[in-house]
Amino acid sequence: MQFGSRRRKRVLHIAAAAGVLALTAGCSSGLAGGGSEAADDGPIKIGMLAPFSGSESAFGAYMENGAQLAVNEINADGGVLGRDLELLVEDDACDATTAVSGANKLVTDGIVASVGGYCSGATLPTLPIFDEAGIPMVIPAANSNELVDQGLPGVFLINGTGDQQAEAAVTYAKQIGATNVAVVDDATSYSADLAAAFTEQATAAGLDVVVSETITPGENDYSAVATTLAAQKPALVYWTGYYQEGGLIARQSQDAGFDGVFLVADGSVDAKFAEIAGEGYTDNVVGTFTQTPDMIEGADQWIADYEELAGDPPGPYSTQAYDAVRVMAQAIEDAGDTEFDNVVAGLEGLSDFDTFAGPLTFTDTHTLSGGGFVIVAIDPTTGAFVLEDDLQG
Repeated sequence: MQFGSRRRKRVLHIAAAAGVLALTAGCSSGLAGGGSEAADDGPIKIGMLAPFSGSESAFGAYMENGAQLAVNEINADGGVLGRDLELLVEDDACDATTAVSGANKLVTDGIVASVGGYCSGATLPTLPIFDEAGIPMVIPAANSNELVDQGLPGVFLINGTGDQQAEAAVTYAKQIGATNVAVVDDATSYSADLAAAFTEQATAAGLDVVVSETITPGENDYSAVATTLAAQKPALVYWTGYYQEGGLIARQSQDAGFDGVFLVADGSVDAKFAEIAGEGYTDNVVGTFTQTPDMIEGADQWIADYEELAGDPPGPYSTQAYDAVRVMAQAIEDAGDTEFDNVVAGLEGLSDFDTFAGPLTFTDTHTLSGGGFVIVAIDPTTGAFVLEDDLQG
């Protein structure tokens, strides 16, 4: 899929967009919305949608602090095009309706680029809002293939895609000799998309998918799926939803008699998973994830800087949010202005740009050439996920 450049209207049809988008699902923000009509002085406003309420609220703080750290460093070094960056943040609660409202608020507030997006289901309905406003997006966390499938020229992902994460899960399953596997999703865009990718790739790799279940998020009793897993006895189950339900399913499945590997996707990789599952229920839990700062050699100073800003250690997606700001800032600097087409060209023109995930060059579909997923496991002392296997051999 190639993305062509095209001129953008500068009149924002916000009300019309909101009416249509409330029926779908999404989130994200952008740095080139004002174009030639934006002020030539004053701060360059970039927006971030992230969950600051709801079950995924912990990630919002990680993302905001990581992004703000990048903004502070860039401003201390002279800013972008001689102007300071200003980060504007809105809560999307990982909810489509809330995300649409937040996206419209950011557009009204004059952002010219977006560096947000955690839940794919909340990010999807915001794509047309930012596209209509001429605002390019560098999405740090949300990674459903559906985001890419929209084919919008201003959408870039710096987290590995669902296909890439599924590939890591299948690689791990084969590595441990799990010939029969199961997959459980929660019907959200991110989770269902990842489950489908895993099923397809597992089948192609010769694995037998003996269980494929979809649960309803927000409930407390998942005994039905737990009983199924115990009865079918897959060597590995891949849970592709979030930690709130994942912790419960891990506990209830083990109580029902499931004794295989409980592999979780990146939406469940948080210390709260162990808290919800309970002591003694995480020995068999591992996850597919991109590396966090504590897993990266040489990140000690960055961690110290983050802690000085936030007052707490960095968590998942803090580094991706940090890099999203840096990537967008470099593209604007290279563009020489905040015009949509020029910033998109700047993003497409980045070559081996230094990020926590390694040198970044976007593919033709505006994704990473490699997902960078590793296997993490739970430290029984802290409940935090730590590096287990880098899948390099």
